[in-house]
Amino acid sequence: MAAAPFLKHWRTTLERVEKFVSPLYSTDCNLRGRLFGDSCPVAALSSFLTPERLSYQEAVQQDFRPAQVGDSFGPTWWTCWFRVELTIPEAWVGQEVHLRWESDGEGLVWRDGEPVQGLTKEGDKTSYVLTDRLGEGDPRSLILYVEVACNGLLGAGKGTMIAAPDPEKMFQVSRAELALFHRDVHKLLVDLELLLGVAKGLGEDNQRSFQALYTANQIVNVCDPAEPETFPAAQDLASKFFGQRGGESQHTIHAMGHCHIDTAWLWPFKETVRKCARSWITAVQLMERNPEFIFVCSQAQQLEWVRNHYPGLYARLQEFACHGQFVPVGGTWVEMDGNIPSGEAMVRQFLQGQNFFLQEFGKMCTEFWLPDTFGYSAQLPQIMRSCGIRHFLTQKLSWNLVNNFPHHTFFWEGLDGSRVLAHFPPGDSYGMEGSVEEVLKTVAKNRDKGRTNHSAFLFGFGDGGGGPTQTMVDRLKRLYNTDGLPRVQLSSPGQLFSMLESDSEQLCTWVGELFLELHNGTYTTHAQIKKGNRECERILHDVELLSSLALVRSTPFLYPAAQLQGLWRLLLLNQFHDVVTGSCIQLVAEEAMCHYEDIRSQGNTLLSAAAAALCAGEPGPEGLLIVNTLPWKRTEVLALPRPGGAHSLVLILSTGDSAQHGLCSCSSPHFTAAPAAPAACVCCARGECWRPLPTVSRLPSAKTDGSVTLDNGIIRVKLDPTGRLTSLVLVASSREAIAEGAVGNQFVLFDDVPLYWDAWDVMDYHLETRKPVLGQAGTLAVGTEGGVRGSAWFLLQISPNSRLSQEVVLDAGCPYVRFHTEVHWHEAHKFLKVEFPARVRSPQATYEVQFGHLQRPTHYNTSWDWARFEVWTHRWMDLSEHGFGLALLNDCKYGSSVRGNVLSLSLLRAPKAPDATADMGRHEFTYALMPHTGSFQDAGVIQAAYSLNFPLLALPTPGRAPVSAWSAFTVSSPAVVLETVKKAETNPQDHTLVLRLYEAYGSHVDCWLHTSLPVQEAVLCDLLERRDPAGHLPLRDSRLKLTFSPFQIQSLLLVLQPTPELSP
Repeated sequence: MAAAPFLKHWRTTLERVEKFVSPLYSTDCNLRGRLFGDSCPVAALSSFLTPERLSYQEAVQQDFRPAQVGDSFGPTWWTCWFRVELTIPEAWVGQEVHLRWESDGEGLVWRDGEPVQGLTKEGDKTSYVLTDRLGEGDPRSLILYVEVACNGLLGAGKGTMIAAPDPEKMFQVSRAELALFHRDVHKLLVDLELLLGVAKGLGEDNQRSFQALYTANQIVNVCDPAEPETFPAAQDLASKFFGQRGGESQHTIHAMGHCHIDTAWLWPFKETVRKCARSWITAVQLMERNPEFIFVCSQAQQLEWVRNHYPGLYARLQEFACHGQFVPVGGTWVEMDGNIPSGEAMVRQFLQGQNFFLQEFGKMCTEFWLPDTFGYSAQLPQIMRSCGIRHFLTQKLSWNLVNNFPHHTFFWEGLDGSRVLAHFPPGDSYGMEGSVEEVLKTVAKNRDKGRTNHSAFLFGFGDGGGGPTQTMVDRLKRLYNTDGLPRVQLSSPGQLFSMLESDSEQLCTWVGELFLELHNGTYTTHAQIKKGNRECERILHDVELLSSLALVRSTPFLYPAAQLQGLWRLLLLNQFHDVVTGSCIQLVAEEAMCHYEDIRSQGNTLLSAAAAALCAGEPGPEGLLIVNTLPWKRTEVLALPRPGGAHSLVLILSTGDSAQHGLCSCSSPHFTAAPAAPAACVCCARGECWRPLPTVSRLPSAKTDGSVTLDNGIIRVKLDPTGRLTSLVLVASSREAIAEGAVGNQFVLFDDVPLYWDAWDVMDYHLETRKPVLGQAGTLAVGTEGGVRGSAWFLLQISPNSRLSQEVVLDAGCPYVRFHTEVHWHEAHKFLKVEFPARVRSPQATYEVQFGHLQRPTHYNTSWDWARFEVWTHRWMDLSEHGFGLALLNDCKYGSSVRGNVLSLSLLRAPKAPDATADMGRHEFTYALMPHTGSFQDAGVIQAAYSLNFPLLALPTPGRAPVSAWSAFTVSSPAVVLETVKKAETNPQDHTLVLRLYEAYGSHVDCWLHTSLPVQEAVLCDLLERRDPAGHLPLRDSRLKLTFSPFQIQSLLLVLQPTPELSP
């Protein structure tokens, strides 16, 4: 006779079910306590400890010594290898057998010489399936190796996750045993957890919620954990509930296995290699067991690491890629920062990434995958589209501190008007676990309800790796199509974006940058990394240009394609979003600085080789090759070497009206002291001259009050006795640039104590702690006295622990004044900036971004405005009113702001986590101030900032430099910048160059590109250097006509004639 129905109390019923599945309560009699059955210890355990990350072949040959569960090993970043000898009891035939392994270090199981399973307690992977069903003929004894890294999934922070690593941390294995695994219990646990999720997620006001709770309660009634024969009846109850289908209008969730692995962060680069192996071999196991499971994977660099270190695993990934289960995404070399890298570096991320994916997996990516980066440049849509990418996925803007971003699915329109379909998973995470709560959140939080009915759901442990688990997959498969819930399907990015595209008519469009209202301290943290990034971007630009010209002018010269690819990949690696941003541990920062030094060293060697090739065959003594690597004429002061290691200052003047990449020569490397004439002229293209000129600047004027005035006939600079700028006048118009009653070059110090993310964040309240750094009168002194350069210098005590010295430099013919700065910085949670109050009024300021510029407000009218209290720029920012403006240039800084009329450049921070030594020590950098009439475009601000960052090169040559000068390219419009000249990514024998140009002013423009190269064919191409079938360009009188729209990027392929050598 059936039991009479009882009234049920919501809370007691819910908690009854929770206790039935709890891993903490009543495990002696509940269902969770029956997940594993009989167990036995491993037959033998021995270990070997090493500070190195050894290969399997090296490790197994070491001397293993007896070990036992509970032994300590370490310290941090070491590795302990365990030899695990197993004997499976005969009585376990026909049952599923697991190795249960729990350690506070990350583990990797090796079997028969291959990795087979990652083991991480934090990643919910604490057992390895030895066999699904032990057969009669299966071996009973076997040997496994477990490689345990002495770090956790998220590093080894001392006290908190983002604290600096504890170098003395010790680790231990707390469990190592064989056990029977009850798969039927696991399935019931999954069902009960999901039923609980439905009951709690839908709440007491929902009919379906009660159905879920009552079903779960009835399962507890019929299921006796000690009697497996009761399990089928319980499973039938669950299947009946989950088998009730939803309607056609259900929202569809596209669930994809995902494992975000930071290429370096709270652990070093080399540990990431092992994290990839641990995570991806686990994903391989899941793909084998679940044919419908799809795993997405970004970052070509990580795949290359696995190819080199784990070839067996890599072959499996390629195999599953052919089946459509392993899906490479992203298209980039690493998941780079979206703010700091230059436009060309961003192009190279895609060029290297897409070519790798095509070569290794047979196709390129169609979606840009950047879930964890701290903001996204407004030029990314154009770069994506020209790299074969139409779709974009991230979720990071869900971290906004102030404003909720209004969309999850939308069209993103960039500076030039290019559009991509963007999707933010509405669950606001890339590390879901497949719970009902997450599934319901994905629907409830979707900000584009009514416009689209599909969403992404990325599941798997991330940041430190780990990835999906079988439990996550089982949950999502069970929720496939259940009444009361959205439809869940194991899917791929292609399926998701195909559905979004098919129903995109109602989607909104967001125009411009995707600014993250958080982590804006990353524009400044670890200033040496930022400086290394900017310098190495310049070096690689110059090497490619000179090598391209040497390829044309010197028959024997071999373009260093392989070396350049290696150096570019090193730079791209450092542009990962936790490295170039400075949000990494000290060990990673030190590695990054070594990478930059390698690029500098090898890059300079390649520059010398190209210079030697350009001068090959010229008779005579050693000389200097003067190279202008920018596409416009330049008048600059250059320091040229003299005997004994001294230098002479020489004003190099380029005459003529055309912009040019110029090669010039100096047949004698030694000049007399300026302003005397040199030993020889320096000639440039078409016989026009670059030559040292007599002095045109006036002697620095020191006043009795201790102030100093510098004047070069273009601008006049007045410094007070402490080095602050009291006046900056455009001489021709007598227009004052500094605000009345204010001073520029004012250093200011702020307290800088974020809420949590120390290296990442600078909070708005730091602005309330502004303290001007006041100098001492009498420290200002005249430096270089006139000639082609005038300067003054001063010392400034920032604090008892930190000091600054600065040389203020004004060169003849230069439209800006430079501030060469050296800082010895030893602070804690302080922020140093320099301010310039301008005699300008404008509601918006202009900031350079990749391949262009954009405007941001100078006021705080709305929450969207004041959330941008600290922003990023590249080489310049400008505040202009009609007819006049003031530009602030820099050679290695990114953090900046303009509030009201005050231009502020962020110089140094002092966070203590995750690197307690971040920014401590000596720094050198230069910024410059440029007043101008008219618009910043017409005044040449863009060109000036380039010139500051790309100084003229004076390269020693083994023989005489060419007698006649040579200009390879000229561009007729100053609005068009010739950014890059390189050899095409083709076979080594093919002499095809790639030119990349962009429109920099924000205008429609037609221009002519003139070249002196022997061009056989010219054709437009995309950023991946694929020909545009309709892009043939006719060559007329060595000129090509190009048409640009605002901020458009264009790339050309120039196929050179097969001539042995080009004469000047």
